[in-house]
Amino acid sequence: MDPIARGIYERKLAGSAKTQFEIRRAQGKPEMTGHNHIDKSMINRILIRATNWVGDGVMGLPALGAVRENFPSSDITVLAKPWVLPIFEAHPAVDHVIPFQKGEGVLTGLGEMIRVIRLIRKEKFDLAILFQNAFEAALLAWLGGVRFRLGYNTDGRGLLLTHSVTRDENILKVHQVQYYLAILRAMGWKAKGTDPSLHVMRENREKAMNLLSSEGIRGGEYLIGLGPGAIFGNSKRWLPHGFARIGQWAAERWGARILLFGSSKEREICEEVTREMGHAPVNFCGRTSLGEAMDLINCCQLFVTNDSGLMHVSAALGVPTVAIFGSTNADATGPRGSPSRIVRHDVECAPCLKSECPTDHRCMLSIEPEEVWKAMVALKKELE
Repeated sequence: MDPIARGIYERKLAGSAKTQFEIRRAQGKPEMTGHNHIDKSMINRILIRATNWVGDGVMGLPALGAVRENFPSSDITVLAKPWVLPIFEAHPAVDHVIPFQKGEGVLTGLGEMIRVIRLIRKEKFDLAILFQNAFEAALLAWLGGVRFRLGYNTDGRGLLLTHSVTRDENILKVHQVQYYLAILRAMGWKAKGTDPSLHVMRENREKAMNLLSSEGIRGGEYLIGLGPGAIFGNSKRWLPHGFARIGQWAAERWGARILLFGSSKEREICEEVTREMGHAPVNFCGRTSLGEAMDLINCCQLFVTNDSGLMHVSAALGVPTVAIFGSTNADATGPRGSPSRIVRHDVECAPCLKSECPTDHRCMLSIEPEEVWKAMVALKKELE
């Protein structure tokens, strides 16, 4: 058996790190913390395991920038799933990106893990910083032979980390931007609380302009982007009817061109918005890569969206953003980086953080189009 595959197999046979971690604690042995010293002069190559979700990836950008600030001469590589790579490809803190294309099948997944572990070994990274909380992230760094491995002690992976940061109740109450920065602060490293800032690839900018031109959109037109979806689940989604109404009003009252955005999984939602609007929007849902969507959103004067990855993209690009919140907590995942307005109702069951509402979805259904329109008008006036 391949030695890497054997290592994965034997690790599973030995029992999960979670079980071993609990035994270690029960025996009264000291838990590893994120306060052990690392000599920065020994760190030449750094591996960052990014999160798998677009919004989390954007909220982790200030921490990524802080890594560069602490290690200005080190070579920094980001390991991430292909669909989030555009967030990092043009970022000035990043030297290289590695796509992690692990599939759902056992054999496909194992083969990709072996490929990535070999690559990590070949690159001889000195430090791995794991923004992703999964056990697998620590396993890859451990089997890849990375000397120092830093991250939260989640998912039972504490024994695989050389520097394990305790995730307590207090850190779960702060904004996600601070959540990722806290990993570095636990080491005593500089970690300023800046807002996320996205950078776009030049070739994607050119593709975006061509896409707009092909849809008959001329330079200088007032563009409003709408993000009516949310991958997390229905509980985060305002009604398509509401998005159609505010899009219709913007077209009639402001002469705006409306652009719809979302993934291929959200096509049905965007098609419903399109059907209900009298002024047909340009529906880019499922037609663009994330990189292309980023640059199209960057062309907008205003973006209206649910709490979603595209909300964070818009804000990090500096596009004025109106965000509609229901089941999630705006204090923890609200837009950062641009002028913004949040529309939400105080209901007793929110934020529940559930993907599907178990009752009557009052947090979203009680929000009227007029309320969102009012927020759009106020934000537009603020910027004039």
